[in-house]
Amino acid sequence: MSTEPPSLQEVIPSTSDAATTGSQSQSAPRSPGADPQFIQVQNFNFFYGEHQAIFDVSLDIPEKQVTAFIGPSGCGKSTLLRNFNRMNELIEGTRHQGDIRVAGKSIYDKDREVITLRRNVGMVFQRWNPFPKSIFENVVYGLRITGQHDRKILNETVERCLRSVAIWDEVKDRLHTSALGLSGGQMQRLCIARAVATRPQVILMDEPCSALDPVSTVKIEDLIHELKRDYTIVIVTHNMQQATRVSDRTAFFYIGKLIEYDETKKIFSNPSKKQTEDYVTGRFG
Repeated sequence: MSTEPPSLQEVIPSTSDAATTGSQSQSAPRSPGADPQFIQVQNFNFFYGEHQAIFDVSLDIPEKQVTAFIGPSGCGKSTLLRNFNRMNELIEGTRHQGDIRVAGKSIYDKDREVITLRRNVGMVFQRWNPFPKSIFENVVYGLRITGQHDRKILNETVERCLRSVAIWDEVKDRLHTSALGLSGGQMQRLCIARAVATRPQVILMDEPCSALDPVSTVKIEDLIHELKRDYTIVIVTHNMQQATRVSDRTAFFYIGKLIEYDETKKIFSNPSKKQTEDYVTGRFG
């Protein structure tokens, strides 16, 4: 039975503050010799009602690198990803133990607003989900809901973000037409532009290429390489070749547990755990 819920559609940031912290337990594997860390997961457990989906996970994610989460379906990788901006709190009956820190501060601190957290930790979903609005309004959506209406700032943001995802030249003459008229690859890049419009520190990507054709996939992977100059990126992928192409570090999960976490090259060429070797060589999964 899968431990991950159905894919969520993008939602307006919630002000829910329903999470609770629990007791500390023994740490799961940490990465040796890691660089200065930007996201820290500390003895983290997560539950859907009585069902535990994540078991005592601890790992540190470096700033301005790409970290890939791999593992078979239902292993908890997307569940953990969605906890980084507290999106799982939108599911009734969830709870957690342990802590997640971004830029040195717990995401569960009482003075940390969820709206602000989700603006700083953006999300790109498996299936592109542009709003039924113009290309322009999709990009500035996050700014508008925070009260920004200065036309000059909005115009500059649209051009900056669309250029950053290498789609400006393709859409600059139809900014005020429906985003739903774009191709799948263009819509996914538009969703990434929407995510970076609020200048987040972290971009979360949940299977961002799984519904794309090979040409669009290459464009998104090239974009990920460009974006990591400015953002810390965490990507969930079932495509192990993609993990080797885009990530600096890889975490392998199985049945809600972190099995191994290290530099991507080591995970795929010389893993420390037999279970990791069996998965990356296709013996199961």
